[in-house]
Amino acid sequence: MTSKPDPSGAAAQSIALLDAELVRRALDGERTAFDLLVVRYQRRIAALISRYRLDAGTIEDLTQEAFIKAYRGLASFRGDSTFFTWLARIALNTTKTYLAERKRRVEAVGLEEDAGELDPLASIESGDLTEGTVASRQMGEIIARARDEMSTDLRDALTMREIDGMSYQEIAAALDVPLNTVRSRIFRAREAVAMKLRPLLEVSRAKRW
Repeated sequence: MTSKPDPSGAAAQSIALLDAELVRRALDGERTAFDLLVVRYQRRIAALISRYRLDAGTIEDLTQEAFIKAYRGLASFRGDSTFFTWLARIALNTTKTYLAERKRRVEAVGLEEDAGELDPLASIESGDLTEGTVASRQMGEIIARARDEMSTDLRDALTMREIDGMSYQEIAAALDVPLNTVRSRIFRAREAVAMKLRPLLEVSRAKRW
């Protein structure tokens, strides 16, 4: 049997080729070519940054800064990954630098850092729990605590996978780590969340009986 063509794979390849062409034209001095890349990806980059629970103005500023850095470093894009994963890596590093600087400023004046920037899975539904909204709130608080106790590496990998819907390959490229490292981080992050949720779920099951 002959295998059927993969439409999604063909579409991804077409996008990659178009991105590569736009990068080439931008490097040749055609500013509108890079503008097209901005139009194509600014919403996805802003959505990625928004997972850090920042205000709209800061998200906009960081998104713009990420694109400025990408434009200045465009010659370093070699096509080893998709343009989006390369751009996402820049956006993540830009956001992490901002958060680190903000934390240092807060600590300098003796204030406590807000309770976490990321909130992966915070909107999780608890339809199978008998306590409804209360149980959902408890679950959100437990997940937030699990998140706060995670290392940044685990938290970023989990968020990019569960919230942003990125593939393991895209996450590996964005974080610049091996694929097996991504799998390990996501497994450990999910396991950490599950361990924190287990007591609540066990209480819920006991109430049913």
